[in-house]
Amino acid sequence: MKNDWMNDARKIPGDAMGYIRKLAVRAVIEGGYSPELVIDIFGLSRSVIYDWINKFKNGGYDALDTNYPPGMDPIITETMDEWLRDVVLSKNPTDYGYDTVLWTCDILAELLERVFKIKVTGATVNAHIKKMGLSYQKPNYRASEQNADEIEHFLNDKFPKIQQLAEKINAEIAFEDESGIELNAHSGYTWGDKGKTPEIIATGQRGKCNVLSIVTKDGKMQYLITQDNVNSEIYIEFLEQLLEGRTQPLILLVDRVSFHKSKKVRDFVRYNREKIRIFFLPKYAPEYNPTEQLWEDIKDNKLGRQPIKNMSDLRIRLVSELESLRKNTNRIISFFHLPETRYALSS
Repeated sequence: MKNDWMNDARKIPGDAMGYIRKLAVRAVIEGGYSPELVIDIFGLSRSVIYDWINKFKNGGYDALDTNYPPGMDPIITETMDEWLRDVVLSKNPTDYGYDTVLWTCDILAELLERVFKIKVTGATVNAHIKKMGLSYQKPNYRASEQNADEIEHFLNDKFPKIQQLAEKINAEIAFEDESGIELNAHSGYTWGDKGKTPEIIATGQRGKCNVLSIVTKDGKMQYLITQDNVNSEIYIEFLEQLLEGRTQPLILLVDRVSFHKSKKVRDFVRYNREKIRIFFLPKYAPEYNPTEQLWEDIKDNKLGRQPIKNMSDLRIRLVSELESLRKNTNRIISFFHLPETRYALSS
């Protein structure tokens, strides 16, 4: 959307113009700035600023609100507000020909002009959608290949039967997953001069550690760290670690990565059938695995914000963070209280 309003204040929506009047008058009355400086900053005429000051002296800040003619409808009506809410919550920009899946206020303003023949700014749209209780958020991405029927079958049929089996053989249910922790991965924000991106010196080396981990609904966690690529042999090594010293059978819920289904792993599980069983989560549905939250904790909230120097340093810090999380039972239990993972708490 073109920013015509920056050169022609008449194109600024009435509500936004009301705020500008108040800011300008406040700068003069309370801030002690000269009217000449204020009109220069806002690009106003000299007569306008003095008119606003006189209105303020007679009626306070309320006198600076935009007064619409009697009977005039708001620029964005209630019907348009309802349309905006439906569009934002149930559709995405690709439905209207845009090459993005993320809504912006400028795009919504363009659509209002296209559908309702009114011209408003993105700022006006922003104010309206905030009043409707909507907020600007980082979205969760769901795979287009995800099968809703498969998920429903897993939640309502398959997992309850797994729970019945666990009760019958007195087994513990755990959720397993793997993830790579990159040496040069970074996350988080910091402060800096406006318009100048802060610069932080960090290693340019490449490398990663792979972590295999399980979590249970009562807050238990076990893991294995390796710098090798995870394959059937590494996975079996982890399974052997999980079985060592166990006093009750273990049921694992895992995704469908190839080595989980390999002949070597199937043979191992078959040979140790009295000790371990493996069942598969729905395809393309990582949000139903509570262990996914572990990676967000470790990678995004912890290691991605630390000054890691090399692979040795990465491993030391990784062990430290994993051990800290392993001892934080309540945090692990919280992984099972998300809308998509709460099913695993039922008995």
